Amino acid sequence: MKLRFGLVCAAMFVLAVVGAKAAEPQQHDFIARDFKFHTGQVFPELRLHYTTLGDPAGQPVLIIHGTAGTGTGLLAPTFGGQLFGPGQPLDAAKYFIILPDTIGTGKSSKPSDGLRAKYPDYNYDDMVLAEYRLVTEGLGLHHLRVVMGNSMGGMHAWLWGVTYPGFMDALVPMASQPTEMSARNWMMRRMLVETIRRDPEYKDGNYTSEPASVQFANVFFGIATTGGTLNYQAIGGTRAKADAYVDSQLAAPAPQDANDFLYQWNSSRDFNAAPKLEAIEAAVLAINSADDERNPPDTGLMVQSMKRIKNGRLYLIPASAETRGHGTTGFAKFWSEEFRHFLDTVPPTPQ
Repeated sequence: MKLRFGLVCAAMFVLAVVGAKAAEPQQHDFIARDFKFHTGQVFPELRLHYTTLGDPAGQPVLIIHGTAGTGTGLLAPTFGGQLFGPGQPLDAAKYFIILPDTIGTGKSSKPSDGLRAKYPDYNYDDMVLAEYRLVTEGLGLHHLRVVMGNSMGGMHAWLWGVTYPGFMDALVPMASQPTEMSARNWMMRRMLVETIRRDPEYKDGNYTSEPASVQFANVFFGIATTGGTLNYQAIGGTRAKADAYVDSQLAAPAPQDANDFLYQWNSSRDFNAAPKLEAIEAAVLAINSADDERNPPDTGLMVQSMKRIKNGRLYLIPASAETRGHGTTGFAKFWSEEFRHFLDTVPPTPQ
């Protein structure tokens, strides 16, 4: 009896250690050799940094961050803190969570590594190809339980769905739509890029100190295209409060490198997953917010797009003083249970 009790205690200790290990983020680098960009340029070695969470034997999930973000940013309490813990929809004890730094961001290969404005003019297709090579060559995976992403990551998820249709059971693009980059969304991005390019201090990317326009353009773009109308009215309902908010944003740390920043935003220029939507085989849960400034639902584009997907539906988060416009989906509390119910309905592909 004592022996059996001792074995049970030992087993419980091992499980506790494994559980703690699963909950601890791990940092890695993958080198994609002879990586060919859509421009025809070839990098002998392209570095893609990534973070993993959970047991590699668990069901693999790829989650892609937004523009200028990083994989570790998805571990934030408002996002990963609502998803990856015990009993949560993507419990790290059950799932193997892969969080890459996309090309041009974080610790992955980027212009500021040395090439500056001579870096290949990468786009979302290049970024998704790098993610695919990370998953297949770097991690040896040939199927994913879920591919999901937020904002830019949502657009990447759409491209995963049309480029590698049978590779995932479920596709969850958020704060995005599969249609061509256009209208106000592109107009504002174009203005962001042009503001930096036309700054005399930019010097065609060969600046010796960061152009001041980067911070001003970044704050202007942020206020114009994210945050939510009702939220801004709540926090900036007087001129004094509005000024205080602007001051706080201008005082925040500026983007670290103007070339990196410019490339990140310009990479969306030719995004368009719409022509191939019928190719998607995965079950799709598209999650958008009603107050999304970049993907306004009143255009009807999402409703039209979802009709072309065999097994897809749109979850539209209602606008409120608590939502953040385009930034709403960065708060998983608004959609985590909807996602949980969706995933429960998607049968896993037999391995």
